[in-house]
Amino acid sequence: MTITMDVADRPLVDRPRVLADLIPGSLVRNIALVIGAAVLTGLAAQVTILLPFTPVPISLQTFTVLLSGAALGPIRGGLGMVLYLVAGLAGMPWFSEQRSGFDFPSFGYIVGFILAAALVGWLARRGLDRSVPGTVGIMVLGNLVIYALGVPYLASSIDVDLVTALELGAVPFLIGDGLKIALAAGLLPAAWWLAGTRRGRSESS
Repeated sequence: MTITMDVADRPLVDRPRVLADLIPGSLVRNIALVIGAAVLTGLAAQVTILLPFTPVPISLQTFTVLLSGAALGPIRGGLGMVLYLVAGLAGMPWFSEQRSGFDFPSFGYIVGFILAAALVGWLARRGLDRSVPGTVGIMVLGNLVIYALGVPYLASSIDVDLVTALELGAVPFLIGDGLKIALAAGLLPAAWWLAGTRRGRSESS
């Protein structure tokens, strides 16, 4: 645990690094959060909109993945996505369109979820999710990581070049990604503000 000192040279412990640190507990809490992140991502994958011109559906997965990474941190967030991936490979039908396994064009995005959640969580631990500009920045980076793995896999899966894969697997989703980022930019800083307000009240009472 990181210990810092205030102006009176009193040690300050239990200073949260990510939002999940505000929840009491240790091992049991962490296990529950990892499982919860995987389950929420699986549920979000079922909220899909199929587009006639691309094999990649619109879903709420990306929002859940990036929010989980920011709220849980790099290890718990990343492990949540590992669990989501492994369970799907083992036959759990909770990928988009109730798929499992890996033989479908959008599987590369799911692999990208792991790295994106870990990156966003790592940046959130450094306080970048406590402001609107910081949250926007880490969410944009997380989306880029997902596309960096998803688009090449899509190109290989349906045998098209990268430019076509971008047109099919990235461009149609940019507006939706922007809306999700805007929502996260409001939620995360607001959650930290509320947490700080409550913490201040409890310390003053």
